[in-house]
Amino acid sequence: MVPGDGPKISSSDGTVERASMGRSLKRIALVVTYGTLLSKAGGLIRQLVIAAAFGVGAAYDAYNYAYILPGFLLILLGGINGPFHSAMVSVLSRRPREEGAHILVTLNTTVSALLLVVTVALVLAADPLITLVGPGLTPELHRIAVAQLQVMAPMALLAGLIGLGFGSLNAADEFWIPAISPLMSSVALVLGVGLLWWQLGAEIALPINALWGGVVLALSTLVGALLQWLLQLPALARQGMARFRLSLDWSHPGVREVWRVMGPATLSSGMLQINVFTDMFFASGILGAAAGLSYSNLLVQTPLGLISNALLVPLLPTFSRLTAPADRLPLIARIRQGLMLSTASMLPLGALFLALSTPIVALVYQRGAFDQQAVQLVTGLLMAYGIGMPAYLGRDVLVRVFYALGDGTTPFRLSMAGIGLNVIFDWALVGGPSPWGPQFPINLGAPGLVLATVLINLLTCLALLLALQKRLGGLPLRDWGLDALKLTLAAAAAGLAAWALSVGVAWSEDFVGRLFQVGLSGALGLLVFVLCAQAFAVPEVSEITAGIARRFRRR
Repeated sequence: MVPGDGPKISSSDGTVERASMGRSLKRIALVVTYGTLLSKAGGLIRQLVIAAAFGVGAAYDAYNYAYILPGFLLILLGGINGPFHSAMVSVLSRRPREEGAHILVTLNTTVSALLLVVTVALVLAADPLITLVGPGLTPELHRIAVAQLQVMAPMALLAGLIGLGFGSLNAADEFWIPAISPLMSSVALVLGVGLLWWQLGAEIALPINALWGGVVLALSTLVGALLQWLLQLPALARQGMARFRLSLDWSHPGVREVWRVMGPATLSSGMLQINVFTDMFFASGILGAAAGLSYSNLLVQTPLGLISNALLVPLLPTFSRLTAPADRLPLIARIRQGLMLSTASMLPLGALFLALSTPIVALVYQRGAFDQQAVQLVTGLLMAYGIGMPAYLGRDVLVRVFYALGDGTTPFRLSMAGIGLNVIFDWALVGGPSPWGPQFPINLGAPGLVLATVLINLLTCLALLLALQKRLGGLPLRDWGLDALKLTLAAAAAGLAAWALSVGVAWSEDFVGRLFQVGLSGALGLLVFVLCAQAFAVPEVSEITAGIARRFRRR
């Protein structure tokens, strides 16, 4: 961690000094941004290496099915901003270091025992589980996927340890290690595939080597998860929290509070993954939809993950430290800051996805087997994602406010309602498929699945805001809504400017031409957004631009 980053915790009593909180928040966000940027770059390189080695062959096709369950657990339990991470931050950030270490040991003991059972179950039940998630797989793909799932099963155990450890580090104001953690998985996969390529050369993609290639993919993924856990151990040791012993002190108030937040939060986050499974169920009837969703989701998650981690990771400890009744006004101010910053970052990004979707998709993907038809499919999906970008991050900000307040039940209940609505919206927006034919006149195809998710996120944001207003005794929603409307108008102007430059110039269709098309058009759009937002006098945008200007003046 960079010296001076974040509020310090006294070694004598573990109390938090609140000096320079605003400055600290910006410095922490910078650390997280750099770390997440490295991780996202590593993830992109990983995907390019896998695509070059296996394409859409049997090894990688089967891997996508085998990874569903262990990957779900790794994201759910071990992910930054996941329920384990969020619960640990919200509880440990208010407690002395010694007590926090005891809480971590107790939770590690319990969670490890539970997830060890899950690991064994994944190994023994791999065959029927693959049948469940991929009933249409060929016998060869099924066999490869079963072997891969058995190899990756220990990720269930590692996921819990990773999530608890990273939450403890963030509570102690250690942000760099968790931010670069996903890079370890990318490095492991690149090295694993690289070694196999060195051994087999061009024959790596041949069907005869599919099982070998699939096992290497699975083993590299497991090694990556192991590296993520090992990476956090030295940092935990520096904070006095790496204790390799067992503890069953379930009655400790801190342990009980973590479970009280983590239980509903885990179920709530898991419910969001059920929405993904629902989308894939309806996508199975649309040619190329599953692949298109994967490609478009990567384009969305790369910037979204970067901005999300930079914003949410430093905000959650701040929310947790402002839960006392005397801190109500500072808490409301921080909530506004989180919502406005998320809106100010997501609206222009969504506008650029709408305006530049085709050149963006062509720039990133159009080569080899990814032809113009595939570009058109992913373009429509990216545009649908662009419409709902602000709701993705705004929902996460509000959910973490409830976590900080020790309330994981409200987000869970809304997630449960969202699951039912998602099934209905998915069904309706793809024409209402049934054994008797389409039952609904609207069929938007694969983009309809994305728009269904967008609707759910918008409704969830509204419900969370109303619930939070009731809990905190009133929020200035009218003022916030007016500023959000101003930002929406600025984003519309930005998207129009970017689109005009993109279609108004005869760009060459090679890589360099598309790079200039996306880069220059996107830069113009961002400039227009900043100028319009400043003209509308939205405080958060003015703070961001003033900070950037000061940084350039120093140089």
